[in-house]
Amino acid sequence: MGIGTSLLLIAVGAILKFAVNADISGVELSTIGVILMVVGVIGLLISLFFLTQQRDRAVVSTTRDVPPRDRENY
Repeated sequence: MGIGTSLLLIAVGAILKFAVNADISGVELSTIGVILMVVGVIGLLISLFFLTQQRDRAVVSTTRDVPPRDRENY
């Protein structure tokens, strides 16, 4: 689940929790909204964690400058 999907779940959950007043037999839309928001927040945290892990593994290349007088030996 990516960052966009997590934000979508949070938005849909908030809409179900705070904006919908429909009554469906046997279904609490506010509870479904809370569940979607919690799953979205967990997915967002996991996505951000993996994003920071990938940045820490970036390869840094270094070069060695050889002074002009020592180039003959290389």
